Amino acid sequence: MATTADIKNGLCIEFNNGLYTIVEFQHVKPGKGPAFVRTKMKNVETGKVIENTFTSGHKITTARIERRPHQYLYKDDLGYHFMDSSTFDQVSLNEAIIEGAHFLKDGQEVEVVYHAELEKPLTCELPAFVELEITYTEPGIKGDTATNTTKSATLETGAEIQVPLFINQGEKIKVDTRTGSYSERVK
Repeated sequence: MATTADIKNGLCIEFNNGLYTIVEFQHVKPGKGPAFVRTKMKNVETGKVIENTFTSGHKITTARIERRPHQYLYKDDLGYHFMDSSTFDQVSLNEAIIEGAHFLKDGQEVEVVYHAELEKPLTCELPAFVELEITYTEPGIKGDTATNTTKSATLETGAEIQVPLFINQGEKIKVDTRTGSYSERVK
């Protein structure tokens, strides 16, 4: 059992029947009244950010979570299958807990966040940027680079994103998995 004095960024706590990580906190000691800790917490499973104020000395229950490297294997009717890179155990995850599942390609390294006591997978996080090949896009016309316009492109994973007009079919690009947007061309 911990108290509000133990709160720090990144700490995972059990709160309102859910797991939350502390995104931001501020210890406040007003001139009149008791001290308190104002926090912003992110739900580990849903990603929703809430604000809460704890009185100083309030007991909180910490939860231990672990990040483990996994490798993406394949997708079937049961879900997405991953292999733990250290133990070689296979785990199947449903699409709801995978952030940016449409950017997964075979053999890609990801991090799966586990609740350590329950051995339950909570989320699956892709790297911030992935390199993917464009399988189809309309050809670019010479001289179309003066404006900031985009066109639709289909990636090797089947995902569709907007890319600048000068990008052609067969090129490799870097995609931001957090926003699903084009980042840059890969040489």
